[in-house]
Amino acid sequence: MIKTVKQNPSGTIALDYPITRNALSREMVAALIEAFSDFHREKSVRAVILTAKGAVFCSGVDLKEWHTIAKENEPFEQWQEVASELQELVEVMLRFPKPIIACIDGSVHGMGLALALASDLVITSPRSTFALSASKLGLISGLVAPLLAFRCGGGVAAKLLLGGDSMDAVEAYRVGVVHHIVASELTWAKAHEISGKIAQCAPESIQMTKRLLNEMIGESLLTHLVSGAAAMATACTTSAAIEGLAAFSEKREPKFP
Repeated sequence: MIKTVKQNPSGTIALDYPITRNALSREMVAALIEAFSDFHREKSVRAVILTAKGAVFCSGVDLKEWHTIAKENEPFEQWQEVASELQELVEVMLRFPKPIIACIDGSVHGMGLALALASDLVITSPRSTFALSASKLGLISGLVAPLLAFRCGGGVAAKLLLGGDSMDAVEAYRVGVVHHIVASELTWAKAHEISGKIAQCAPESIQMTKRLLNEMIGESLLTHLVSGAAAMATACTTSAAIEGLAAFSEKREPKFP
């Protein structure tokens, strides 16, 4: 599900669950948090590369798991827990003292985009695409929205969240979601090269700079993530979300009122 490798000065965390297209189940979220905690303690690791196996970097949350929760009699507490766990993962990444480099070679959906945006640098291949489809299932991208607005501005956020547009790698580079585009076989090598440059810097300087960006300049982002998680949990209790998740499970188009 999650594989980690240390190859100084970088450590690599790879999503490796192709059967679900690397969907973020609650178990995978917990595993990611633990993996970041492990690399936090590794002094020789100066940057962490977040990547994935297969043609899909991350397909978003595990909608089959969410459909199971939606069928329960009173699922609101579980929705709050799910949203809080996802929020915790994002905040762990933002507060992580070492740079995180997302290394993407494939499509990115939903919360997968949150993983990219919570990373400090993003490297992708020309074949990568980025899309949000929560509203098509009666859900909302409560954590992606503030991250998009923080990284790229409200206009880009509106285009993806409300307009239903997807982005290719070139467009993602133009608006600032992506920082480097390289050939598929070179994505990890480029990330490792950047890790080497980071290793030449003072660890304290890198840590304080990241904190300045994400926790001081981005102070309002952390507040907005709390609100976004709450909105996400609330949206999951609506009749639209129940219908959307059922339609996904039954492989049909949803019928919203």
